[in-house]
Order: sequence, then structure tokens, then C-alpha cells
Amino acid sequence: MPVYPGDPIPEFTQIADLHKEGYTDYQIKTGMHVGTHMDAPLHMLEGSKRLSDIAVEKFLGRGCLIDARGAPIINVDFLDRSSAKKGDIVLVMTGFSKKYHHPEYYEKYPEISEDFAGKAIELGVKIVGMDTPSPDRPPFKVHKLLLGKEILIIENLTNLESLLGIKDFEIFALPAKLHTEAAPVRVIAKV
Repeated sequence: MPVYPGDPIPEFTQIADLHKEGYTDYQIKTGMHVGTHMDAPLHMLEGSKRLSDIAVEKFLGRGCLIDARGAPIINVDFLDRSSAKKGDIVLVMTGFSKKYHHPEYYEKYPEISEDFAGKAIELGVKIVGMDTPSPDRPPFKVHKLLLGKEILIIENLTNLESLLGIKDFEIFALPAKLHTEAAPVRVIAKV
């Protein structure tokens, strides 16, 4: 699995075998920002909430898909043209997930603008997710804006194209309940 440049490579090892020990067991060693994962405020803001501090209701909600394919910058216009409202989980589809196993995925991904983040805050959305490795680049202003208002971030989403044309859907984005700044998350859309 590709990882953000500089992050450790995950290790997935079988440590017990059903035929030898009478049970099967695996061990995983990984950073939290691998694959589809959710960022909590502590990821960028000292003294703020960990994922384990966040109520489960925050991880469920009405979904809103924004089709931003081909745009190098996802600005406020995309959000203004959407149906996003308070409490929504906004998913930004750039089409970039197709490049996941190529170096370009981490080098040339589209970014969310600060005005988009500001509008998301104004609307009071719960989560912003995208099919890229990050909504922005260092110094991570968009991360800090969103997380500072407890708008969670989901990175490395896939299969967003399957939601095209669907007006009403719910999102279930339940991260592993770890006492950390981020965690793997399984994101499901119920249509």
C-alpha cells in the first residue's frame, strides 16, 4: 500500500496459525494516515480532541457529493453550487483515486481552497472527505481551519464515482475507536 512520503510502510504479519496454535491471529504495524483514514483535531492542533473523544453521531449523516474532476483547486464555487447544508458529510470527488499506485498521487493532487473550508465551516458540515491524500499541502492551513472547528477530514476515499447521479444518500464513516489523532475508517454510503 502506498504511503504519504516520509510515513512508515505498514506491516501486516500473521503471528498465529490455525493449524499450529489452534487459532489464527494477525498483527498490524502502521501509522494512522494510511489508506482511507479520518483525521481528528489533534492531528494539527495541540491539546485538541482525539478520535476517541468524538461522539459517534459525528460519523453519520446525510451525504453530499461534489464533482470536482479536472479542477486543480476546489474552491468555494463548488460548495456554493452543491446542496450541502448543516450536518452534512461532504465528499469531494476529484477522480484522483485512480492514480493511487502512482507517484503522481502524492505529488500533484488537487487541493481544497481556504474559501471552500471557510464556507464548510459557515455551513456547519460534519466531515469533508476526498479521494486525494490530503485537502492541502504544508503549512496545512485548510486542515487547521476545518479541524479547528471540529470538521473531521477523510483522506484517500475511493469509488466516489458510484454516487454520481444519486441525490439522497447517507454516509456511515466509522473510524477505529483509538485514542489517536487519526485512524483507519470504513466509509459506506447507503442509497
